[in-house]
Amino acid sequence: MKKNEREMIPDFKINDLQIFTGDCRKILPTLPAESVQCCVTSPPYWGLRDYNHSSQIGAEPSPVQYVKSLVEVFSEVWRVLRKDGTLWLNIGDGYARNGGTGSCGPNAVVGNTKKLIQKRNCKVPDCWGLKDRDLMGIPWRVAFALQEDGWIFRSRITWVKKTAMPESVKNRPTNATEDIFLMSKSPTYYYNAAAVREASGANLRNYWLLGPDSSSNGHPATFPRELVRRCVLLGSQVGDSILDPFGGSGTTGVVAQELDRSAILIELNPKYSTFSKERISHGCQKAFRI
Repeated sequence: MKKNEREMIPDFKINDLQIFTGDCRKILPTLPAESVQCCVTSPPYWGLRDYNHSSQIGAEPSPVQYVKSLVEVFSEVWRVLRKDGTLWLNIGDGYARNGGTGSCGPNAVVGNTKKLIQKRNCKVPDCWGLKDRDLMGIPWRVAFALQEDGWIFRSRITWVKKTAMPESVKNRPTNATEDIFLMSKSPTYYYNAAAVREASGANLRNYWLLGPDSSSNGHPATFPRELVRRCVLLGSQVGDSILDPFGGSGTTGVVAQELDRSAILIELNPKYSTFSKERISHGCQKAFRI
């Protein structure tokens, strides 16, 4: 039996939503080719968060290896996407530092960082000509690497955060944005411009002012439901399948279910996988009662 013909059973399934717990680099190759319409995901950022797993992406010794890891993942995403499918990719950036984490900003020490993963980001990486205090440009380096690997780079969307993490820096503006990249397999792909419009009725622009969702799940990087909702509406139709290879707390699955799409979530950390199951089960039960 060939690698891509293996079938893996999800450890959770409700309605048309499946959750797999494990390394997406091992699970993605078991999914059928061209079976997914849209991928909406936010991989772990390099050197900023600890997801308490030895196989986690984002803990590579070098950001160059991080980029290679993501190219490997999205090569398999390419395979499972339909020919007219799209990838919506959210990635954050970080600064090269010679020493020093802080109480805020991209190198902040947060409660979820139990092993202080930022320590690997306290020495300027020996790559890309980086110097102390350089913004590393990781989102764009990933985007260009994916472009080189065959993806068509269609748009950069700026997510403007209504409530940004405070920073006490005095020599640059405070960071309040992240990037969302829209990529496709082919020049002709499904995109429903009428699904999300500006308040004036004009075509949606490439900056989205969005606030955070309230969350008590402890996940250190939950992206807003409205962000996912826009990507799903623009990139798929009712009944289509949505993929998130970095499922986290299950936001992509929750939104997919609300919009009558099926979904496949893959999450490495069993803790967050369990939370996703509980969150999605509760949402489905609530919808059924209504």
